[in-house]
Amino acid sequence: MLNRSPSPPTGRSRARSACLTALAALGLILATWYGGSASTANEPQITKIKAAPQGAQVVRVAEFLAECPYSHRLPDDPIVFPGLPGASHMHSFFGSHVTNAHTDVTDLLGSSSTCNPAIDSSSYWVPTMYRNDQPVEPTGTTFYYLGEGVRDDVIQRIRPFPQGLRIVAGNAKATGVDDPTSVARWSCLHHGEVNPSKDFVTCPAGSMLESYLDFPQCWNGKDLDSADHKSHMAYPVNGACPASHPVPVPKLRQVLRYPVSGSTQGLRLASGPGYTMHGDFFNAWPENELARRVTNCINAIVKCGADGNPS
Repeated sequence: MLNRSPSPPTGRSRARSACLTALAALGLILATWYGGSASTANEPQITKIKAAPQGAQVVRVAEFLAECPYSHRLPDDPIVFPGLPGASHMHSFFGSHVTNAHTDVTDLLGSSSTCNPAIDSSSYWVPTMYRNDQPVEPTGTTFYYLGEGVRDDVIQRIRPFPQGLRIVAGNAKATGVDDPTSVARWSCLHHGEVNPSKDFVTCPAGSMLESYLDFPQCWNGKDLDSADHKSHMAYPVNGACPASHPVPVPKLRQVLRYPVSGSTQGLRLASGPGYTMHGDFFNAWPENELARRVTNCINAIVKCGADGNPS
């Protein structure tokens, strides 16, 4: 029998062999890139994850909050009419249970409170809302402490409110929606298609009427109050506090949600139309707890919950 030499490879077989060689080489390269050096069967497999693209936006929010449900109702105002019970229009109070016309910071400190956290014994109040002369109290009552409205370098210099500081925002005597002293706005919960307004808005059935009010966040560094209850505070200008009020403090944002929808007929505040909405704040936070929240949440630009920890 004749011995036959192996047949020379055909063009097709040569191509197939080259393809297999290329695939093997590619596999080796990929193994080197993603697996590093060879690992044993007992070693965990490492998956490398690409870093976020440079310049990706990170959401940062400087915030902590207090949830302070309705406490009581009185025709008192210990900031505007101190020591004069019944001298004010009707107010709805949130936070401290003890607030009345005679209240001072000593009364508030350590008093029982509706707030979460309970350590916030500050007092917050607004003119009572009425519908057909029946009082309507908000069922959502959140007080946000924010670092927004100023530059990042100013946020890092925000200081806690001094104990006993009193602030009034808005104007009970505003003359209309064009009055610049009217700073509250009304909107509808979960219905952004309803344009906000300084006066009441008509909300769809099942929604709620919301009031937003931002307090000034620049303090003159000296006075806990002033004759008009406003001059010791100011709003920032171009992202910074004016020279007359050089100390940045947290921006207090009052958000109230009322169980009201439909027609605004018969709706009023104790102070008048919706554009007279205003708010009062009497600070009685424990100094150490307020300072911790300002440092860890506001200065660090971190979103925190009612407990003052990142949420």
